[in-house]
Amino acid sequence: MEKFTKVTGVATPLMRQNVDTDLIIRIERLVDNVGREGLGPFAFEQIRFKPDGSENPDCIFNQEPYRDAPMILSRENFGCGSSREGAVWALKGMGIKAVIAPYFGDIFNNNCFQNGILPVPLPIEEVELLADEMTASPGNARITVDLENCIVISPTGRTIPFKVEAHRQHAMLNGLDDIAQTLSRQDAIVGWQKADQSARPWVWL
Repeated sequence: MEKFTKVTGVATPLMRQNVDTDLIIRIERLVDNVGREGLGPFAFEQIRFKPDGSENPDCIFNQEPYRDAPMILSRENFGCGSSREGAVWALKGMGIKAVIAPYFGDIFNNNCFQNGILPVPLPIEEVELLADEMTASPGNARITVDLENCIVISPTGRTIPFKVEAHRQHAMLNGLDDIAQTLSRQDAIVGWQKADQSARPWVWL
């Protein structure tokens, strides 16, 4: 998994509640055999594209400067709905590195940490202020998410703290998914196995 320390850039103000995983990626796309690396173009396709496949100019993802933005701002319950990891793969495929919202669907939240996307929980008042600052100066506004110091720096320079569990912060900073975290303790695992083989040899037949 790619290490996450800090990201600075445009944040797309998708200011709507209950952005569910079906909106992020349709279930049909997960059975089309495009693979996790091929889901990016289909992220948010219900709002990004018209029925004929052409771009919807009213969709904020199709407007400058939000094309290819590395962050999303949103309201409560981002990533709710069915527990499809493909939603996170799709976001990653469209270049998203962090999502800032008041709170997230539980499984979506876990999937983010497993795939290198940082879910940043902030009070709705702070998210709304960030969205206002982005839209007030859309050509120049930039947001920084700093995982090392657990702060968000707004376009106007405000510093906003956020919380993340210590073990998840460590894993993201070092690019460790669950398997990598387990392998990092391989010496302890091997030591336990050898000791258990001596104590209970019949178990290892």
